[in-house]
Amino acid sequence: MTIRRPRRRPSIHMIDREADALADLAVSVERRLPQVSALLIDEISRATVHSAAEIPRDIVTMSSQVDFIDEASGATRSVQLVYPHEADIDAGRISILTPIGAGLIGLRRGQSIRWPDRDGRERALSVIAVAQPPRPAAA
Repeated sequence: MTIRRPRRRPSIHMIDREADALADLAVSVERRLPQVSALLIDEISRATVHSAAEIPRDIVTMSSQVDFIDEASGATRSVQLVYPHEADIDAGRISILTPIGAGLIGLRRGQSIRWPDRDGRERALSVIAVAQPPRPAAA
């Protein structure tokens, strides 16, 4: 599989309800986590928003299992993207309120993004696989 390495941020997609919940969350932590709050708000504002039923299956959504390459270290990681109260790094569940979490949301398999880490250094994150959680059947 070829990973694209863009110079600008790639297009991203989000589920409408998740985008609303994440915007509220980002605003609520603005004083405590200003960098992550600003990055997350920026990502939400540029996302193409879909209903849960219409979001492509290869997009990183909340509760997705994501395999990605951290180009800075060359390490491949597999994590589940979760809300802060569900985070447990030892269990592989990373919060959306981490720089990596905010960088992965909305990306599609095969996309890369240059993204700041906690120290402000840019690193490339490349998504190699996405497994979204099961969705309830439409009524």
